[in-house]
This record gives sequence, structure tokens and C-alpha cells, in this order.
Amino acid sequence: MCAGVAGQRGRRVLVIDHAGQAGKKILISGGGRCNFTNVNAAPDRYLSANPHFMKSALRRYTAQDFIDLVDRHRIAWHEKTLGQLFCDGSARQIVHMLMEECAKGAVRISLGRPIGDVEHSDGRFRVTYGDEVAAAPALVIATGGPSIPKMGATGFAYDLARRFGLKVVEPRPALVPLTLGGDEVLFRSLSGVATEVVVKAGKASFREAALFTHKGLSGPAILQVSSYWRHGQEIGIDLLPEREPNWAVEAKRARPRTHFHTLLSEALPDRLAETLAKRIGLWSELANLPDRKLEEAGRRLADWRFTPNGTEGYAKAEVTAGGISTDGLSSQTMESKTVSGLYAIGEAVDVTGWLGGYNFQWAWASGWAAAQVL
Repeated sequence: MCAGVAGQRGRRVLVIDHAGQAGKKILISGGGRCNFTNVNAAPDRYLSANPHFMKSALRRYTAQDFIDLVDRHRIAWHEKTLGQLFCDGSARQIVHMLMEECAKGAVRISLGRPIGDVEHSDGRFRVTYGDEVAAAPALVIATGGPSIPKMGATGFAYDLARRFGLKVVEPRPALVPLTLGGDEVLFRSLSGVATEVVVKAGKASFREAALFTHKGLSGPAILQVSSYWRHGQEIGIDLLPEREPNWAVEAKRARPRTHFHTLLSEALPDRLAETLAKRIGLWSELANLPDRKLEEAGRRLADWRFTPNGTEGYAKAEVTAGGISTDGLSSQTMESKTVSGLYAIGEAVDVTGWLGGYNFQWAWASGWAAAQVL
């Protein structure tokens, strides 16, 4: 994105990618259809040590701006839930579009050659890649974070930033499944069971599907809250977000002969309903259960507490939280405040979006912002 825009502004641009194919992460995104932006993209949908940093770029290059680009390339798309936009066809269309934009700007692209030394002197950066050396007055770090290492992702951006004196906010896996241990291992027997819930971690709250896995918890709601979760912290799950507080007591009045787990299975998958009923210890007809017990069960099901023992790590994380500190960058241009001509954009920076196209929109917006001044 940055290269294409800068190239079309008349700049001579070289993109160096150690991968043998351009846009490999784009190709696997959105189940192969690329969730390329979100119509609800706004600063409050992003995490950063500086919650104001992303405002300028997102305001100046919006989701609609990217949609207009997609439309100009006649790529058909559709909107899914919660403002998520996907290609009707394939993520390859987005990669092809970006490559065409680069071609319009006569951008050179080097693929499959590892980056060696990166030096800076006399106002110029020199990058060794393969057996060649490139020199330029500006260098843009756009190498992302270490999430999904099988795609070739590494922490190269952080090493490079530190070399130039930029600080790095401790990176960690984000939009990642959580793992369970101890007494909560029994929930692994529910692997494959999914249900709509409200999940909370601290002040963050998301209502979407949660999925029980053989390692713990996943699904959109869990991935969302994982970006806010810190090790040792509890998460609370409202397993019955549609139910009123006294739903079980009211059901007892109306249908006293109904078993509690049967009642639960009307709102939850059978296996989950049975597991929860056994865990709570209410395995009986409603008529045999005191109102107090049913009220306690209702409160617990509305705020079931799990203490994850970790995450599934960078291998399963869709993005990386943390990264190059925004303290050292201009929010207008993405340029380093201390090293003239050095820029950092996209996931390499300490800006992390929600699940659903937000991280792509940050990539487009931050790349566009840097390209305006290269």
C-alpha cells in the first residue's frame, strides 16, 4: 500500500520481501477471502499504549477510501456481520490489486531474498538483500509482527527498530485462542461446541460466538477479548446473554417437572448444558431445587469465571499486540522523531485492531500516511 501510493507520487520505490510470494498473510486471511476492512473502523477499536496515535491516519484514509479502491478494480465484495467486508471471490484479488497499484507507480519488488545488513550514514540507508545493496534517503519498516511464523513472520521489525534507538512495547500474541488447565480441563471434553456469549476481560466486553477446543477456548468472542487479557487474569463469560436474571425461578413456577439440564439445553448446546449442570451440582427437577440455588445458578451462568493458563501463542495468533512504540513516531507521517527518513507502519507498530478487518485498515491507513511524505 505504501509503495504503490508513493510510487504513483513519483518516488522511486523498492519493496524487499524475504518471502517468495507477495502478500502471503493476505492470501490466508478471512478464510481465503480477505476481510479487507471494516465499515466501523474507528480509533476506539484499536489497542495502543497511546490510544490517540491512530486517529490521524484513520481519519485521513478511511474504510470508504479503501472500498473505493476495491471498486475501481472491479472486485466484488460483500458485508458480513459487524461491518466486516470480504471479497466475493478470493484474497488473491486484493494482492493482485495492490501489485497493480505498485506497477502503476513503477515500484520494483524483490521477493525471496533475505535481508542482511541495514546501515545508515550520510542521510542514506543501505540495505543488503541477497547479493545486492540498495541505498535510499528513506526506509519504511513494514514487516509486521511474529504472528503466524509458518508464513515467514519474525520479530525483524523490532530488532531493526531497536538498532535505530526506537523503543519497543513488549510484543505478545493477540486475537489468539486461550488455553485452560487445572480444574477447567474438563471443558476440553466439549471440543467443537460453540455458543453465543458475552465475554469480559477487565473493561473490555464482546458479544459473539465462543468455541470450546481441545486446548481451551476460541471463537470470535474469545479472540477479541484475548487482546485485552493478561496472564493471571480471569475472564467472565455470560453464557445466557438473552436470559433475564430470574429466568430459572420463573421456569420452575411454569414447569416444575422439567430437569435443570433440560432447561439449560433450550438455550445452550446439549453437551454444554449437561456439563454446566453437573459442575453447578443441579441435576434434578426444578421442583426439587430451592429458589436460592436457582438464583445462584443464574448469577454464575451470567458470569462464569475462567482463568486461562496461557494462549496458543504466535503460531495461532492472528496479530501481534505491542510493537514499535508510538512515542518515537509522528502520528501524521509515521516517521521516527529521532532518525530522519525512518518510518514504521502497520502491525510492526504498537497499534492492534479488533478482529474483523480492523488490522488491514490500519495497514492501509498507516501505509498511505507515510507515502504522502516519502
